[in-house]
Amino acid sequence: MQTIGRYEIVDELGEGATSAVYLAQDPYMKRQVAVKVMAYRYTDDPLFEKFFQQEAEAIAALDHPAIVPVYDFGLHGEQLYMVTRYMPGGTLIERLRLGEMPLADLNAMISRIAGALDEAHGRNIIHRDVKPDNILYDGEDQAYLADFGVAKFARRPSHMTKKMFVGTLHYASPEHVRGEKLDGRADVYGLGVVLFQCLTRRLPYSFNNPIDVAKAQVKGAIPSVSEINPKLATVWDEIMQKVLAKEREQRYQTAEALAIDVDLAVTRRWHLRALG
Repeated sequence: MQTIGRYEIVDELGEGATSAVYLAQDPYMKRQVAVKVMAYRYTDDPLFEKFFQQEAEAIAALDHPAIVPVYDFGLHGEQLYMVTRYMPGGTLIERLRLGEMPLADLNAMISRIAGALDEAHGRNIIHRDVKPDNILYDGEDQAYLADFGVAKFARRPSHMTKKMFVGTLHYASPEHVRGEKLDGRADVYGLGVVLFQCLTRRLPYSFNNPIDVAKAQVKGAIPSVSEINPKLATVWDEIMQKVLAKEREQRYQTAEALAIDVDLAVTRRWHLRALG
């Protein structure tokens, strides 16, 4: 049986450009876990080693019920590995591929992820890659935020990434695309793109050419979700106009502020917003 550290590999869950993730059994704790192993070709690359170690450090600094916890971290030969809670419910992107997301489920997911983001921002950690692939579900359909591999510690200099784009362009805020210094409102924008995708099952700017995507993120008009999905009330357009605002000062200033408006829209209590 193949092992990584003390963990007995059961199956491969997925493989990305920089790492592979395995389902494994922890023989000491008698539980299934996920083991993320940095690709061997990056073992001599200090940048990717930094990202990998930073993910463990970022999550270790956080304590929130909607952030996937790290159990262990170490070396397998020359490869770094990280052990996290196993999420048998899969990813949000997998759920969106199966069909439309019920608004009650959307509301619950946004609420949990918003709380996780605000917790990170309160500790000066910016995720920088909020997207459906990084939102995982446990066996009870509870959503969790994962993959802090490209997280930015807001008060710590990072000379290694000054000249490279990190994250996923379709979910990047205008200031991220422009290469400006980021704060938590960049993650709020990313969560807004996730919300847009949940409501319409498409991206706001779905061009194939990265240059076209970048231009649209910075200057493009924000599409109407109620025109794409006529079943949606126009209040959702008001929310999208604010969360995807080009200037961060005009955006929701916290993820929780977005979650509150999403809850009002889902529960049809939007009129109470004006009273508040």
